Parts: sequence; C-alpha cells; structure tokens
Amino acid sequence: MALGETFIASRVDTILGTTFNEREGRVVPTTDDVTLKDGAVKINATFLYADLAGSANLSDVCPWNTTAKIIRAFLEISTRLIVAHGGAIRSFDGDRVMGVFIGGTKNTSAALCGREIHWSVRNILAPKAKAKFESIRNNSIEIRHCVGIDTGDVRAVRSGVRDHNDLIWIGRAASFSAKLSDLRDPPYHTYISSRTYGSLLDSAKLVDGKNAWTSTKFTFAGKEETVYKSNHWKKP
Repeated sequence: MALGETFIASRVDTILGTTFNEREGRVVPTTDDVTLKDGAVKINATFLYADLAGSANLSDVCPWNTTAKIIRAFLEISTRLIVAHGGAIRSFDGDRVMGVFIGGTKNTSAALCGREIHWSVRNILAPKAKAKFESIRNNSIEIRHCVGIDTGDVRAVRSGVRDHNDLIWIGRAASFSAKLSDLRDPPYHTYISSRTYGSLLDSAKLVDGKNAWTSTKFTFAGKEETVYKSNHWKKP
C-alpha cells in the first residue's frame, strides 16, 4: 500500500513535535517498559559492545554454514559472559551484541567481562574453529574480536511502528562504546573510556599488581580523548 507524501509528512511532524514523558529507570528497560508514543527512560549505565572482527572475510572465503557457526559461537560466548556478570542483553546486530550493566560495580563487571570474552575467543573459539574447518586453516584466518565499553547517562526510547519497533539508546555511552568495538589493533581487544577506567576496582584494573590497561588516544565526533586498552585476558 502506498503511503503518500502527505501521510509521511504528517507522521514526521508528529514525531518531531513529541514531548517525551521521561522517567528515571531503576532496572535496564525492555521494549515493554517504554511507551511507543512518548516514553523515555533515563538510566545511568555501562554499555559493552562485543564485535567479531573480519566477518565479511569469513563470508567471502568460508562456506555459509561455517561462517554462521563461528558467529553463533562468538555471540553465545559474549552473551553468556555478559549475563554471568550481571549485564542485560538489549541488542544483536549481525555479528555484534550489546550488553547493559547497572549498579555500583557496573564498570568493573563490564571490564572483567570484556577480558573474559578475550580469553574465551583466543583460547577456545579460535583454536577449535581452526581445528574443525579447512576453510579457516587454508586461508590463514584469525578469529578475532573487539570489546568497547563506556558509561554514563542514557535515555531509552522506542522507535518504529506498532508490531515493528525496538528500543534505541540516546547518549554518548551507547554510541562511544559501539565505536570503540570497531577498533582493530591486535593484541589489544578490550577498550574502555576514561570514564569507565576511573571507576574500576583493582580487581579489574590490576594483574599481578600491575596496571592491565594502557592509555591511548581516540577521536570521536571530531574530539580527541583518552581511552584505555588492554591485552590482558582473564579466564572465566
């Protein structure tokens, strides 16, 4: 059914004229918690994005079912570890998953989770995939990933139409963590913002009494800021 210019223009005017009914959230909201018409839930949370690297290359050189199995395994590892550390899964996007952490130790939980994803990919998924699939071995494919983490105030609002909608997350923590997960700088696979780093407990900051994180620069939205990267994995 053709919608027509008038209808689309009317819907855009309605959305742009919305006055949000914002409330403070005490838990990570789900779609059902946010009204589609004008709902907004504000939470202070830490966002973790885990992104499988090189999936386009996997699709090019591997059978489709091999690629599917590797992506599924990566997402299962990431999802189970996010949940085990108290996070909530709120988005899947191809080969990437987003976890949301709240509470007093949310930054430490997310950082430990990121390092455990690193251990699991390098010590379990990568060697098992290489041993099982000729297309991985014959093309010298390295199964790698990146985790990006940031923290701050974010609003969850609902976007779409009836029966076809989902939450979108408005705020720097969500977008910045997603951008960090796009970084590719082996052997570093876990990146956190300075805001996250500043709230880490020693259990997430130190390994054998030494700092597990190295500062570096990252440009986001035209502004350079300090972030921290780690190549120290942690066994779950």
